[in-house]
Amino acid sequence: MRLRTPRGRHALALFGAAALVFVGPPLLTTGGGDTGTQIPGLRFMVPNTPGGGYDITARTAAKNAEDAGLTHNIEVFNLPGAGGTVGLSRLVGEHGNGRLAMSMGLGVVGAVRSNDAPKTLADTTPIARLTEEQDVVVVAKDSPYRTIDDLIGAWKERPGKLPVGGGSAPGGPDHLAPMLMARAAGIAPRDVNYIPFDGGGELLASILGDKVAFGVSGVGEYLDQIRAGELRLLAVTGPERVAGLDAPTLQEAGYDVNFTNWRGIVAPPGLTDAERAKLTRLVEELHDSPQWRQSLKQNGWDDAFLTGEKFGEFLEAQDERVVSVLKELGL
Repeated sequence: MRLRTPRGRHALALFGAAALVFVGPPLLTTGGGDTGTQIPGLRFMVPNTPGGGYDITARTAAKNAEDAGLTHNIEVFNLPGAGGTVGLSRLVGEHGNGRLAMSMGLGVVGAVRSNDAPKTLADTTPIARLTEEQDVVVVAKDSPYRTIDDLIGAWKERPGKLPVGGGSAPGGPDHLAPMLMARAAGIAPRDVNYIPFDGGGELLASILGDKVAFGVSGVGEYLDQIRAGELRLLAVTGPERVAGLDAPTLQEAGYDVNFTNWRGIVAPPGLTDAERAKLTRLVEELHDSPQWRQSLKQNGWDDAFLTGEKFGEFLEAQDERVVSVLKELGL
């Protein structure tokens, strides 16, 4: 089964900064002729804990936007809970606030389903999809599993005894990837002991503390730890190896999985056309900046830029896909 979604790191990358927004009074504009990108008081919400992919993306985007002179003094803040749906509810409640944006991705799509959340992404204003990235399968440096075959061999023998951790709720990318991996290895997805964490930061502590046998998360979130030797990278989930990392794809290793994650930005409902246009323009100019291009390269992110109504249509399709895959996996 192939689940490919256009998709990923730490204190550097702030994935959603491109969609920078504020939580405050409606966005001020200079009128219909305003073609600038300055949004005084812009705030960027991260709906999970510090250190995860949404957090890295948002902080990176915010810094890049400021360094490029597109806008100034962007505030990035975390509002974790329920796989991102606490932040989503807050965002939807800020009706008409053109100074607020939220970093999000496939994990929020899944969390809305798994938590039966009262507010959905259909209640937001879609701004842009920014990046796509692969997931990585990692273990602690002192783990007995030195290769992906070592890990899967042990997993097949006792699937319920080898907990896998992910930084997303059921239905999110870090949940779907190991479920697809299990099925490809001949393990019933229902037998997998999946432990969800509210973002990659919380997951990292559990991997390093041997609370889980292995973890699955975005490549950009754990690049530093992999390069420093704190984590051992066993495989990547996408169609090609990640440049600079010595690990096979799951397909190379003989497991039929091709999976990528994506991240983007949404804003509250009820924005004026001018407010939506200004946020979109800010993200477009961020996307074209050399600062953002360098951040894509540094964090192992692939460019997956998509704005406006096309991004809204993509969100609808992703919701349908999550439901379809969960049913197909018997979950």
